[in-house]
Amino acid sequence: MEPSSRRPREGNPKVKALVFVTALIPDVGEQISALAAKSTTSQLGPTNYTNADGSTGTQLTVNPDKFHDGFAADVPADLTRVIAAQQRPTDTTVFSSVPTAAAWRTIPLWSLIARQDLALGADLERFEADRAHSKTVEVDSSHVPMFSQPNAVTDLILDAAKHTGR
Repeated sequence: MEPSSRRPREGNPKVKALVFVTALIPDVGEQISALAAKSTTSQLGPTNYTNADGSTGTQLTVNPDKFHDGFAADVPADLTRVIAAQQRPTDTTVFSSVPTAAAWRTIPLWSLIARQDLALGADLERFEADRAHSKTVEVDSSHVPMFSQPNAVTDLILDAAKHTGR
C-alpha cells in the first residue's frame, strides 16, 4: 500500500513517518499477546514477582546471565552486562491490552527487521512489516541493532525523513 492510498491521517499532524526497529506493530483490536505468540523463535518468557503488598504479578525480563546470547549476541559482552543491568521488566498485563488505533494505518512506516532477533523473532517482524506495507530493511543483528548496527538504524530514520519531509 502506498502512503497516498492510506486512509486520512488521524492524530498529530506533525508526525510524518513511523520508524519501528525490532518492534511489535499491533493492529486495532489485536491483543498484543496474540501477536507476540505468532513468533516461532522468540526466547522471551515470563517470570513471577511479588509486590510490596503481597500481591503477585508476571513480568517479562531477560535473565542477565542469558542476556548476551539471547538478546544481544552481536554486542560486546561488557556492553551487554551494562544493558542487562539497566533493563526494566515489562509487566505482562501490557500483553493483554488491545489497541484502539494503529498509526501505521494512516502514516507511512519504515521497519528494521533483525534476522537473528531471539526476543521477538524475525518471522514475527516480517509478518508485521508485510501486513503494514512497511518499507523494510533487514540486517544481520540481534534484537538490539541500535547498539550493534547504529548506522543501519540511522540510515532507516534518515530515509523515512527524506521521503516524508518537506
